[in-house]
Amino acid sequence: MTASELAQKCCQECLLNPPFFDETYCLDRYDGILQAALHQLKYQRRLACAYGLAMAWNERMMEPLQAIEADFLFPVPLSQEKLCFRGFNQSWELARRIHCGVNIKKQAHVLMRHHHTQHQATENRINRHKAIRDMFYVNPQYQALLQGSSIVIFDDVMTSGATLNEIARVLKDNGVRRVINWVLLRTLRSSKQLRN
Repeated sequence: MTASELAQKCCQECLLNPPFFDETYCLDRYDGILQAALHQLKYQRRLACAYGLAMAWNERMMEPLQAIEADFLFPVPLSQEKLCFRGFNQSWELARRIHCGVNIKKQAHVLMRHHHTQHQATENRINRHKAIRDMFYVNPQYQALLQGSSIVIFDDVMTSGATLNEIARVLKDNGVRRVINWVLLRTLRSSKQLRN
């Protein structure tokens, strides 16, 4: 996403290839002052950072998002293998501490993820979209809850949007009406990188 795309509140990629999700709200850019705290949470297992990051979210985002109407808030899930390795899901640790409307119920186990051995951090946009296809599924015991609902998906970082787009596709295939992304940090990349 470039600076001009930020000002327009829509990236060029979304205009060319409309995503399955309906809206995305981000707290800050990835290379800003919150990046170090997020890295400490994810890679050094400093759960105390989740409180500070959630506090920053609540301070800056609570008012702009208070009018959002949704039924549920789900974190982007980790696979069981990744969850066992890390010991926690950073998106859930953040999501469970943020403030949202009283009618929005937080659920950590509705969305599930298959294990993926390939790391996506260094992949380009096209490869990310291919790799993430069919990686997510809905826990069958919650499927009936989704019919006609509006869902907020919370993630720590949005890079290409492939993960959030695939989640939105799966949710809409399971009867969800609307998908809204709440993202802590968003990467900013040049237009050239977005086309890769």
